Amino acid sequence: MSKPDLPKPTEAELAILRVLWERGPCTVRQVTETLQDARGTGYTTALKLMQIMTDKGLVQRDDSQRTHIYEAVAPAEQTQRQLVSDLLERAFGGSAQKLVLQALAGRKASREDLAEIRKLLDEMEKKAK
Repeated sequence: MSKPDLPKPTEAELAILRVLWERGPCTVRQVTETLQDARGTGYTTALKLMQIMTDKGLVQRDDSQRTHIYEAVAPAEQTQRQLVSDLLERAFGGSAQKLVLQALAGRKASREDLAEIRKLLDEMEKKAK
């Protein structure tokens, strides 16, 4: 049985989720310190966003101690899959081929990336037989 889709995070919420995925459970202060340089996000802004994200079910809060600890509910891969699936349907009419072609045309892929893509395609082809 698959997990239900969570609400799509906004750009600011995704930035917070990236911090939580990379660092693991964090306080609002830790998230703010990470986002301060890159985005200029202040403490109260991060706190409000994380409260909203808790209400939306994107993060969970451990309030058993004085300092609340937040962690992402879904792993990065699940959220990325959900976002790509939505983009695939809305922008490419469900065509994975068009999505992949545009992704590769839009940004130069490294040799390592291309090798990994070939490997994945080979594995998918074997499974399809």
